[in-house]
Amino acid sequence: MRLTRLTIDGDWTATVTDEPLEIAPGFVFRDFRVRVAAYADVEERERFQLTTFGSQDWLWDTPDEFRFDPVSRDLVGAEFRVPAAAADAEDTARLPDLPPVHPGGLRADEVRDFRLEVTSDLCRGPGDGVLTCLRDLDVLDEPLEAHIGIAPDVALLVQHGAVVGWSLTDPVRYLTSGFAAPDPTGPAPATRLLFSRCLDLVTTSLFDGVRDRNPQALTVLRELERALRGQREDRHRVEALLAFVAELVEDYG
Repeated sequence: MRLTRLTIDGDWTATVTDEPLEIAPGFVFRDFRVRVAAYADVEERERFQLTTFGSQDWLWDTPDEFRFDPVSRDLVGAEFRVPAAAADAEDTARLPDLPPVHPGGLRADEVRDFRLEVTSDLCRGPGDGVLTCLRDLDVLDEPLEAHIGIAPDVALLVQHGAVVGWSLTDPVRYLTSGFAAPDPTGPAPATRLLFSRCLDLVTTSLFDGVRDRNPQALTVLRELERALRGQREDRHRVEALLAFVAELVEDYG
């Protein structure tokens, strides 16, 4: 099914174009955030937000972000928060077969700001090869209409003409820190295993055990930190994981 228009927030709509973003996403693991934008530091990000419109974060409010050019009304950047709670295996098994990805951009139907609510549920695919983030688990009760690839390996999930989530394929490939671009070379096999261990730490009850200073959970945390520090190859991605884990060790370990 080829969609031409999407509802993104209530009565706010956008038209699907044939021009997806060519910007590679960056998965900033420390912030559990996926960025699809070309700015390289805080100052550039602030200028970017001042010269675009759409959904953006404000004081005490951190929605997901779609930013559009005010002249062309085309999508020029996005940021997504990855839910910190993973759906259980039973719910993840209900995730329907996703429709084939159709590459496409977005063009706002009007120049007006809106608010894009963050997703609440994370479904981890086999081997964490795909992370699927859903508005809520009720999405799993019905088929999905479309899978629109707005950037390399980043796609929106559509149900009843509305955006109900998004997915990131091969997330470990896009691991990075801060505003740095991801490493263009492929990830090492060892990094993929470490990435899954770090996701286990963030998205399961293990995280609560760390914050409660449970001795068994802290042992797992320290072992993970040692494994990350001992990984000699693929350091760009490993450092992106270590930034989060080392902070937990400092706070709780």
